[in-house]
Amino acid sequence: MRLLFLGDMVGKTGRTAVWEQLPGLISDFRLDFVIVNGENAAGGFGITEEIFRETLAAGADVVTTGNHVWDQRDALIFAPRWSQTW
Repeated sequence: MRLLFLGDMVGKTGRTAVWEQLPGLISDFRLDFVIVNGENAAGGFGITEEIFRETLAAGADVVTTGNHVWDQRDALIFAPRWSQTW
């Protein structure tokens, strides 16, 4: 199994890099599973649902968060909807 874990996708620059490069990385390295930490994706403070969705669309299988996730009120609404128990 080939796994990629990207830590701290920070701000617009980080998002752009991940969204543009991830599909190629998945293909080039035949990745089976991709995890992206998105807790600082919204300008260094939390994550929004739009950013979350775009990250999944780019090829992430899981988007992790941390204590900064609550810096965006949007997270209070969308996080419970997207949470899954394995």
